[in-house]
Parts: sequence; C-alpha cells; structure tokens
Amino acid sequence: MQHYNKEYNKYIEITGYKNITFKTAETFLKTQREQTTHQTDIQIFDAQLIASSEHLHFATLNALQAFKNKTNISKNIAIETLLYAATKKQIQKAIDHIGIKPQTKTIAVVIISKTPKQIETLLKTLSEYLGTNPDETVLEITKEKETKIHHAFQITPTELKTIINNKTKTIDLVIERIALLATQL
Repeated sequence: MQHYNKEYNKYIEITGYKNITFKTAETFLKTQREQTTHQTDIQIFDAQLIASSEHLHFATLNALQAFKNKTNISKNIAIETLLYAATKKQIQKAIDHIGIKPQTKTIAVVIISKTPKQIETLLKTLSEYLGTNPDETVLEITKEKETKIHHAFQITPTELKTIINNKTKTIDLVIERIALLATQL
C-alpha cells in the first residue's frame, strides 16, 4: 500500500511477499543497493516479526524524522528504517533481530521514494525478480506470528494486560518501543 507523506515529501510503499527464498531476496537487496541512485530506498524484513504495516509505517516516519533532525545513526534511510522497526541502535543487532534469514519464507518490504513512478518501477522489478506478486496478507497478525513478535520484542504478559484494545495491543506495544527508541537517540 502506497502512502504520500507531505511533511517529508516522500512516497512510502509497504507490502510483502510469500514463498520467498532467502538467497533470492538477499541477492536482490544487495544488487539494488549497489545500483541505487539514492532516489529510491528499499528495505526487506522477515514478515514473521513485523506487527502490521503500521509497524513499518511508524518506523519509516521515525527514520525520516531522524534524517530531518540530523540524528540518524546510519547513512541511508533504508537502514535507519530497519533500526527503528527493530527498535535497535546497532545495525547488526537490527539485522539479526528482524532481517531476513535462511529460513525466511515471507518478507515485508518498505520502499521510499520521491515519486510514485520510482516506487512502481522498483516494485515491478522486485516482483519479477522474486517471480511472484506482492501479498500484503503477510503483514497481518496471526496467533503464531503474535507469539513470535512477543518473544522477539520482549513483550510481557503484564504489558499485554495494560492494553485495552485486544485487536491492536501487539501493534501498540511495538510502536511504543519504536517511540521509546526515538527518545533515546
């Protein structure tokens, strides 16, 4: 799903893919980063550890704000988005936390650009490379996925009890951790 953010003058695409091999996704990401003109940034995540498109949208907005305020840790917006999405201050820890791994079969993707055309072109290239179309259902939370997210983000039963809305409590707690990271940088 593509969004335009007027404050940062950026378009943000958040989507996902099913039945992906790690090697294919990793190769695409490395090749894309080598060819990038800094007009469009892409980041790939293990979708099993992403608590909805809101999780990635909030992480992206925080990354864009960090660049605007010159408080960014990394040199590019894609890595900064990874840091916020993982709620980590160190790049390698963020990759280890929610980056793709050899066992990854579903991926979440964030593409950030100044124009919707650049996003459409990169999304088409990615889909052709992966041999499948985007599938945003990988961003939805299932019971199994929710348990993995609770473990990965160290969400405690006590924290879960404090949130009133059962449908979004996992998302709310992950977003809270992103917000806390922003105050620590």
